Amino acid sequence: MVPMKFPSISILVPSAIFISVTLYSFHGYLLSSDDNNTKPLILPEDANPRDSVRKEYPGNLTSPSSPSSGGCDLYRGRWVYDPVGPLYTNSSCPVITQTQNCQDNGRPDKDYENWRWKPDHCDLPRFDPWKFLHLMRGKTLAFVGDSAEVPKNRGSKRMHRWHFQSTDTMIIRIWSSWLVHRTDDPIGLAPKDVSKIHLDKPDENFMELLASFDVVILSSGHWFAKRSAYIIDDNKIIGGQLWWPNKTQKMEVNNVQAFGISTETIVSAIANHPNYTGLTIVRSFSPDHYEGGAWNTGGSCTGVTTPATKLVINEFTNAMHKQQVEGFDRALEKAKTNNNNNNSGDKLKLMDITDAFGYRHDGHPGPYRNTDPTKRTTRGLDGRPPPQDCLHWCMPGPVDTWNELVMEIIRNEFQDPANLY
Repeated sequence: MVPMKFPSISILVPSAIFISVTLYSFHGYLLSSDDNNTKPLILPEDANPRDSVRKEYPGNLTSPSSPSSGGCDLYRGRWVYDPVGPLYTNSSCPVITQTQNCQDNGRPDKDYENWRWKPDHCDLPRFDPWKFLHLMRGKTLAFVGDSAEVPKNRGSKRMHRWHFQSTDTMIIRIWSSWLVHRTDDPIGLAPKDVSKIHLDKPDENFMELLASFDVVILSSGHWFAKRSAYIIDDNKIIGGQLWWPNKTQKMEVNNVQAFGISTETIVSAIANHPNYTGLTIVRSFSPDHYEGGAWNTGGSCTGVTTPATKLVINEFTNAMHKQQVEGFDRALEKAKTNNNNNNSGDKLKLMDITDAFGYRHDGHPGPYRNTDPTKRTTRGLDGRPPPQDCLHWCMPGPVDTWNELVMEIIRNEFQDPANLY
């Protein structure tokens, strides 16, 4: 950890930089500072967004397990154009992963940075780092998940840690591709080069640290598209992805069903932990936008510059989301029944971003994945799209909304009702 000094505060910064005071960047979650609470201008919807206008793209977004903010469903709303823009820039935060630094990689448009999520019946406050640190005083927050949540650890095989000395707040990130136990050793017909995903066992690499956390944010899902075998009861193979030795025998579970089982396993394990009484936030499946095909069959998000006006149906995303929500709900019901840690499941929260982010096909790097000046960014003469990333998100970009949602959930959990802001 490298200490960095700024006016009035000395902190140990994670993937970090600052704007007016401090910016904390976390590969999707950005803890940043800006006291500018200016609301977007409201002008006719047919005005030009370049003229500092707020436009609205409606969505009919409902969530079966949505947490609420004072009776407001945070996940039912619309994207609004905000001329104020993000709280940081790609150049003010030098630790943004290069593949997500879309402006530095040559993306010519920037309006995708200015759309903010607006719940229908309340306001979602801008992220405020000082309020966040105040809420998290003396506490530890851990981000645990795959590459849509945290970049693969560099320099540490297990985790990265950063300490904000001003409030004794610890931020931790831990890489866990599936959130459940994984092994390489051969099991039955599954050879060494196939990952063994033990769907009924949590990932012990972070579970053994769980008691030291106050807030855990989980994400997973996309690694269930990787080649793997699904295991229960230590050595019983019940399914696989891109691997199945006996084509005449039907698998008991496919990768989508395996995702739902893994969600129930990890959430239940956390709820049942005897020494963990913290807040657990499960971020729902993050949609990709390989429209017209898959990532390797001509799917593309090239040239998309504004949110979609109509949600494009993605059967895989819908299936993954459904299984994840059902797995979460099963774990929640178990927690309520068992009354673990005397919280009856009230500290298990689903941050259901899937539908809202289904509109944001404009927020991905697309072909702007690197700084190579010779990279192809348009379709070829044969109509085939260039190599591109329509899964991860540009920074700044739509994922800045995750900060705001996380802070609102944490505020509802930790803030004294007599001291609401």
